[in-house]
Amino acid sequence: MQDREKSPREEADGPDTRARIIAAAAELIASGGPDAATTRAVAAAAGVQAPTIYRLFGDKRGLLSAVVEHEMASYVAKKSARKPHPDPLQELRIGWDTHVAFGLSHPGLVALMCSDLTPGGQTTPVVSDGNELLRRRVRNIALAGRLRVSEERALGLIASMANGSMLTLLRQPEGQRDPGLSVAAREAVMDAITNDAAPSANTDARAAASTLRASLDSLKVLTKGERALLSELLARITDAG
Repeated sequence: MQDREKSPREEADGPDTRARIIAAAAELIASGGPDAATTRAVAAAAGVQAPTIYRLFGDKRGLLSAVVEHEMASYVAKKSARKPHPDPLQELRIGWDTHVAFGLSHPGLVALMCSDLTPGGQTTPVVSDGNELLRRRVRNIALAGRLRVSEERALGLIASMANGSMLTLLRQPEGQRDPGLSVAAREAVMDAITNDAAPSANTDARAAASTLRASLDSLKVLTKGERALLSELLARITDAG
């Protein structure tokens, strides 16, 4: 049986057209910020009519969400494909620097991510993938016996300080940015979450508790409930004082 020919509308709404629209919007955002990606400008740059954008994305908000999702998916895929550094602490440093550098080179995208594109603060799948990559890096530090706080606290400190550094630098005029600010924040966090700095009281016990907690999933001798209880107790030890 001969395949039927696609209608002009089907051609216009195909995956190639969707990708072209997203690429055009991303380029406009990169050059002029989110406000530059008007429906009319995107349609002209992509060579489509405005109704095509509405059919494919619903509205401008849907289009901008698709741009963020696409750009972040590409970024996370590149991070995941890189061969990790054998030292888990150095791997975390590399991840931090890459994250801040990406934000500084994509200010329009950062502005969109800080907006209310996602209703109710919901986490998109690609953001979840990025968070999981960071969680694995922190878990590897714990498994190496070099984490002296709970993984949850480490994740919170890293996310808040790395994003805070990036946003602070973005607010500074490009030619007047403090190049050492992110490095100083990064090393302050490394000192706070790892035991590679000068040891404080109970550091060895906290690191041991963190390492054991990271290994709980492999302890088949414990029931699920026992593992949950032990995890809570070990977290209290690692985050104490």
